[in-house]
Amino acid sequence: MAFRKLLTGWVVAGTACLLSVAHAASLSEPASAPVNSQHAASAASTHAADASRSNLSGGPLGNANVPRLALDDAYLPAVHSDMNEQVIRVPVDAAGDVTLETTIYRPDGPGPFPMVIFNHGKIPGDPRLQARSDPLSFAREFVSRGYVVVAPNRQGFADSGGSYQQDGCNVAGNGLGQAADVAATIAYMSKQPYVDANQIVVAGTSHGGLATMAYGTEAAKGVRALINFSGGLRQDACTGWQNNLTQAFGDYGGKARVASLWLYGDNDSVWSPDLVTKMFAAYRDAQTGENHPAALAKLVDFGSYKNDAHRLVGDRDGVKIWWPTVEAFLASQGLPTAVQYRVAAPVAPHGTGYAQIDSVGAVPFVDQAGRDGYRNFLKQYPSRAFAVSDSGAWSWAEGGDNPMAVAIANCEKHSADPCRLYAVNNAVVWNNGGTQTAQNGDDDNAHATADNGNADVGGHSLASR
Repeated sequence: MAFRKLLTGWVVAGTACLLSVAHAASLSEPASAPVNSQHAASAASTHAADASRSNLSGGPLGNANVPRLALDDAYLPAVHSDMNEQVIRVPVDAAGDVTLETTIYRPDGPGPFPMVIFNHGKIPGDPRLQARSDPLSFAREFVSRGYVVVAPNRQGFADSGGSYQQDGCNVAGNGLGQAADVAATIAYMSKQPYVDANQIVVAGTSHGGLATMAYGTEAAKGVRALINFSGGLRQDACTGWQNNLTQAFGDYGGKARVASLWLYGDNDSVWSPDLVTKMFAAYRDAQTGENHPAALAKLVDFGSYKNDAHRLVGDRDGVKIWWPTVEAFLASQGLPTAVQYRVAAPVAPHGTGYAQIDSVGAVPFVDQAGRDGYRNFLKQYPSRAFAVSDSGAWSWAEGGDNPMAVAIANCEKHSADPCRLYAVNNAVVWNNGGTQTAQNGDDDNAHATADNGNADVGGHSLASR
């Protein structure tokens, strides 16, 4: 790959992959301590492989439903809920001096399996402080359909080597620099015996969406499809950053050789609908007169999603919005979409009837700050969870892949004793004598654990004390 390496240089960038709001206070803090908020502007019947591009209809998809399996999925082989997760180091160059921290999920067996690369976004601040890319909800959909899912952290992010290079206000150059790491990942993974190097999908969200579309200008032969979830790079410190971003997509469009699907929402906190329209138009206009039918590009407006469309791909709730359109797109490119494996997802415990969901006074152990926290929990979107401990620590979490595990984990950061779930979604799951755990569909004894190393915290709103 001949993606250009970037010159060192920093400009403040405000691109995000997911939205998060966080508050945490120690047990020693007074109940009147103010809440601190931080906004990080960071699945089925299938279509036949010859589905036409006309299936990719636009418009709001808020009521989209994933069809039920024609065959009872109990007959399908099961993959453990961790999807055989493995964290490896992918070398950027032949010398291996710089490596990328990369998470792999895969079905059981030797393969070869088709592969999808997932490119993360960027939250404000030091990229090294970002958590390892861990797109569980996204991965679950693809692993169940027989794909290997690979999520590299690009240079300078999380525990990857190298450094993040901004390239000033040159958005097109920034995207190509990020695409070099995508190219290195694909080159390395394509050599693995369990990967089918002729069936590759590249997807990304936010800054990773920009990297995905930049990679499409010089994609490897086996790359069949690009999926752009709310892609771009916001640089508030750069005058005319919107024009820079629009021009970058125009540059990529003129060189595109792979079909792409663009998914953007109306209430995105980072991109306005007008800017999205301009970015896509620049990409398509650059293709005018080019004879590259394989580089079909389709923009889908999925409408509004919760409080911010930018968080769609990080939420398990968002799968029912994006998967039907992605399924049709993949089928139109001759890629597999049939469910082949059962992959367990977190399952909420049953309601106990201990109290009504809106009975704030019924929450045990907590003080006034905890009751205020519970009132705040009641204002959140499902999926949501509230956890408490006998010593009065509490936490709620909303969104992401498993808010139950995150609520428990965050609660236990402030408690010397175990935390238990009190409420999940719209039901109280508490009882005085038992324990409340989050279960996976293939294991009745699987607990929502306090170890949230696999929890996509950046995809949640959460608060605790």
